[in-house]
This record gives sequence, C-alpha cells and structure tokens, in this order.
Amino acid sequence: MRMRRMIAGLAVVASLGCGTAMAQDYPNRPIRLVVPYPAGGTTDIIARALQEPLRLSLGQPIIIENRGGGAGATGQREVLQSPADGYSLLISNNGPTTILPLIRANIGYEATGALAPISLLTSTPLVLVTNIAVPVTNLREFFDYVRARPDRVNYGTAGVGSFGHVATLLMAQMAGLQAVHVPYRGQAPMTLAVLSGEVQFTLTSYSQAMNEHIEAGKLRRLGVSSAEPSSLVPNTPPIASVLPGYSAEVWFGLLAPAHTPAEIVAKLNDAVRDALAMPAVQAPLRGAGMQPAASTPEAFAARLNADAELWRGVLARADIKPE
Repeated sequence: MRMRRMIAGLAVVASLGCGTAMAQDYPNRPIRLVVPYPAGGTTDIIARALQEPLRLSLGQPIIIENRGGGAGATGQREVLQSPADGYSLLISNNGPTTILPLIRANIGYEATGALAPISLLTSTPLVLVTNIAVPVTNLREFFDYVRARPDRVNYGTAGVGSFGHVATLLMAQMAGLQAVHVPYRGQAPMTLAVLSGEVQFTLTSYSQAMNEHIEAGKLRRLGVSSAEPSSLVPNTPPIASVLPGYSAEVWFGLLAPAHTPAEIVAKLNDAVRDALAMPAVQAPLRGAGMQPAASTPEAFAARLNADAELWRGVLARADIKPE
C-alpha cells in the first residue's frame, strides 16, 4: 500500500514537471486557432484581428481553421478532444459553450469544465427592437403593452436556443410577460419578419443593417440588454433601467482543451490582453459592433459557471428540455 502511494505521488510530481517543462518551451511550433463557424462571420473577424498580434507576441504562426457545423458544436468538440498542450485553441461564444449543452442531448460535452478558459475577448449587448406599428416609444410603455396582451404579442429569434431566444425568455420571466416565440432560421428572415409585422419585437444583435432600418423609420429601438448604457449603441437606455437586475450580453472568448497547463494559459492570457489593448485590434472589433473585453482566466471561468447556472434555470422555467 505504502509503495503504491509513493509511486502515485512520484507520478503526480513527474506530470507537474512535464507541464512546467512544456510551458517553458511553449510555443515551439504553429498554433491552431479554431473558429467554429464559416469564414466571414463575427468569430472569424475576431480571429483575424488577433492573428498577427498573437504571432508577434508568441513568436509562432497562428493558423486559423474554420470548422463550421452544428451551430458551433463541431469546432468546439474538435478542440476539446485535442491534446491539452496549447497548440489547439478555440474562439467561441455563449451559444455553443454554455447554451447548446443545455438544449441538445448527446452533444458530447458539458456547459462547464470541458474547456480551459483563457480570456474573454469581446462583450456585446443585444438590442430590443419593435415593428414601427407597435404603439410604444419607450421601455416602460413596451412592458405595459406586452403585459396587457398575454399570448397575443409575437417575438422573433434566430432559432430555438439562440442567444436572443434565451435572453428574451429571461426578460419575459423577470418582467412577467407572456409573449409567443416565433423561431426563424437565422438573423435575416427574423429581421424581415419584424419589418413586415409578422412578429412585433425582437431582442437581437445590433448590426449595420438593423441600424439602417431604424434610421429609415421602419423599426424602433427601445433598449439594450447590457446592465449599463453601451457606447456601441448610443442614446439607448438599458433594459435594466426599468427591469432592475436584467443583463444578457453576447461574449466571445478564447479557450483551450481542459487540463492545459496553467503556465501556458497564463502565457496566452498575457498575449491576448496585450493584443486587445492595441487600437489596430480594437478598431475592427468595434466596427463589427463588439466591445473589446479582456479578462483573467479566473474571471472568465466564473463567467462560464454563472452563465451555465443562469441559462439552466431560465430553460427549466420555460420547460425547455434537451432534445
């Protein structure tokens, strides 16, 4: 028994030593950065903004690989099944990381613990938008209008389990609203539905296209989903101003396979924080409607855990089960 304990202890020490040695030599070859969506989207914009600064900081090429499919789950699984050596990294967001595991059975990973958080990258509020025919001009009027019409007001989202869907569920649960969910297959058809009046409102990502409809007087912007006013969406009050405690923002972050050595995570975190402080990196992110938001690995881990707990409760109250 004593001999087995000694051997086990030596194995632990040896593994720690290997991890430290690996970190001291890291990186000594190109690093793969997986984007779990096709090229050209928001996640791809972040990856390409970071690619050159990370190469300069780490001294190795950063190879971007677009692995779309499964609403982000395909690329996510590929990275979490890779060696925990810091050479396979992932840029992901709330959706595939903390929401999909709660609504899809047998997805192959859990909402927490499957990946090692390195740093948050960006944070972006959603925007509450109504069809221009809805007779409201501010948040208080909006909530009164929907409350007075239980199950007679429709809202559109980019699909069941999309971030707009769960964020609207949270808002409805906190405000005591009973609205009818109409899911669409993506952002474009959902936007057309709000424009046509097929649905009366949406809580969705802010975009240049959406802003053009607002400026043309075809849609009305009422609020943002961040806890505080957002510089990305000026002159727009937070929903929390009439619904205290409400907050729901889309985040993107950099992750690695679970059990990646802490020294490697720390080295990557330093490189990311330096990159996100650069105006040349911030400009394309803000241009795409994102606020740069670096963090420590510990703060990112806390965010992941809090998100999983929040959305698990929201989905349970809505009686949405994994399928």
